[in-house]
Amino acid sequence: MERNIKYSRQREAIIENLRGRYDHPTAEQLYVDLKSKYPKISLGTVYRNLALLESMGDVVKISTNADSDRFDGNVNNHYHFACISCGGVSDVDMPVNEGIEDKVAELTKADVKTHSLIFYEVINMSFSNNKKVKLIAKTVADNMDYVKKSHSYMSQEQ
Repeated sequence: MERNIKYSRQREAIIENLRGRYDHPTAEQLYVDLKSKYPKISLGTVYRNLALLESMGDVVKISTNADSDRFDGNVNNHYHFACISCGGVSDVDMPVNEGIEDKVAELTKADVKTHSLIFYEVINMSFSNNKKVKLIAKTVADNMDYVKKSHSYMSQEQ
């Protein structure tokens, strides 16, 4: 169903702000960033536009164990890493497991469209240097074969 959405400078500014950053801000952080350029913008406007943009597939909402949802302007499927302590979210630099939807669909007989994956740990997410995130992603990628073999073994036992 196609909707006729009226153009909004504020909505466009939200998209541009999200696409120009990698720290996965909260709605509150976006509001603070946009307030200087758009003094009449309200936090409610930011929330409403984020909800609309998410429903249209223009942004991704990332819900973690933290108090506030975070938002991503990169709508391509990719994985995230979240700090349980500070709530920070970072992209994980590893290929997406493209076959997992088919595998889950086969196991559950569901019509799986996509998946998301968030890795959690308590670390200091000071995004200036996310070498630890890259190391964890490499470790996860290196261990994918082990997970596949374990799943294959468990399936044979049933």
